[in-house]
Amino acid sequence: MKGLFSTLLPLALTFTGASAALQPIVVKGSKFFYENGTQFFMKGVAYQADISTQSPSVTGQSYHDPLADATACKRDVPYLQELGTNLIRVYAIDPTKKHDDCMKLLDAAGIYVISDLSEPNTSINRDSPAWDDQIYKRYTDVVDTLAGYSNVMGFFAGNEVSNMYNNTDASAFVKAAVRDIKAYIKAKSYRSIPVGYATNDDKDIRAQLADYFNCGDAEDRAEFWGYNIYSWCGDSSYTLSGYDQRTAEFQNYSIPSFFAEYGCNEVTPRKFTEVQALYSSPMTDVFSGGIVYMYFQEANKYGLVDVSDGKVTKLKDFTNLKSQISKVNPKGVTMSSYTPSNTSPRDCPVENQFWEASNTLPPTPNESLCQCMVKSLDCVAKSTVPDKAIGDLLNFVCGQANADCSAITPNGTIGTYGAFSMCSANERLSWAFNTYYNANGKSAQSCNFNGNATTQTAATNTDCKSALESASSTPKSTSTGSSNSDGSVATNIQPLGGVFWMVSSVVMASVFAGAISVFV
Repeated sequence: MKGLFSTLLPLALTFTGASAALQPIVVKGSKFFYENGTQFFMKGVAYQADISTQSPSVTGQSYHDPLADATACKRDVPYLQELGTNLIRVYAIDPTKKHDDCMKLLDAAGIYVISDLSEPNTSINRDSPAWDDQIYKRYTDVVDTLAGYSNVMGFFAGNEVSNMYNNTDASAFVKAAVRDIKAYIKAKSYRSIPVGYATNDDKDIRAQLADYFNCGDAEDRAEFWGYNIYSWCGDSSYTLSGYDQRTAEFQNYSIPSFFAEYGCNEVTPRKFTEVQALYSSPMTDVFSGGIVYMYFQEANKYGLVDVSDGKVTKLKDFTNLKSQISKVNPKGVTMSSYTPSNTSPRDCPVENQFWEASNTLPPTPNESLCQCMVKSLDCVAKSTVPDKAIGDLLNFVCGQANADCSAITPNGTIGTYGAFSMCSANERLSWAFNTYYNANGKSAQSCNFNGNATTQTAATNTDCKSALESASSTPKSTSTGSSNSDGSVATNIQPLGGVFWMVSSVVMASVFAGAISVFV
């Protein structure tokens, strides 16, 4: 092992000085191509170590950026090359860090990158979905950071966000993210980098998901479709695994589709016999390859290698994948000879018990409008309110306190979105606090919430007033703002009296004659 590592490492070190850039990958119809016209098939590996495995341990961070860790890249790129890898998938990168070293190493090794836009604390939550200015900023920051590298081939706007029939409404928010990131890339005059989605393999909603993200207006539709599928386990087959059915289902899909994750580990070590099917006809006529989950061995036992004290040990899964990949040579078409026959988008799914996402999407986040809204308030949430408490505070004010929060409430099922529903959670909480404050006569105790709120002098300049008036008059099909026509805050709630107690895991609130005490 030591001898192999010492011979591979110098090879990695030579990459940093490489000046040549990989050809960008482009989309035509349902296929990917190199710029020179050769069809591109992914031979990918998921590459992101869990934060808990980092040594020394990192506090205050929810993820480890694999593209900012030059030492790890120098160590691992040769092993990725040995596997025949031409693409890695990363799940979260830090836009504030430098990525040149890793991106150059990958480029010199012929390896592309496809990156998720979210990170664990800033993403579209399937249980309380929102497409707000905070998430939008995170996504656009990632685009700004990676768009300049020619070996970045795409972005995922979401990963398994809707994963059951009872949270399909969240897909409306992800589709809005697809729309807005596509528009952002175009507005910034970046090269054309496709934006898509990675779905799980849930039999109740997989067809509806594929249809939904490829239906409607062109500017709203995903530009590729990633499929996280783990149905081929051990010595399965093209038919037993259901691969034949999935191939038939995507036969006429109008955008590129591929396996965004694969590699069932119910039988270990994994044999990866599915590789032969994935990279041969009829699957290569439909799918553009796939991405094996995953490089690092962790608690879930999907690793190809074990990394300990900076040293790499190849596992049996590594050897088996390498053997299988070395046998395949997918046959594609040239871009010049390829005329897409499947150019029509899908019909949008019918809403039923298994599908509840509206075709009316949330509005594009507008940071300046949200800032104007907050400035116009008399009572606002402090910036120090913990994220874990915001949801409970909103639930209290908008629920038990009977505040009219329609202006900050999105509904992806019926397709109505409050004028300020695309503001950050803290900004939405400010709106709720202010609504309650006004309804209770602006008494001091009604803008306290145990120190989570504070009063301010409301200010609305001419530009802000115009923006707020415009937001308040937005049709309810796209917004349900409850501002008055002059842009001031509506106060159509009733003051509270008597005593009410609410206890949750995060917040205990007591209400007496309009006074609230919140313990976080």
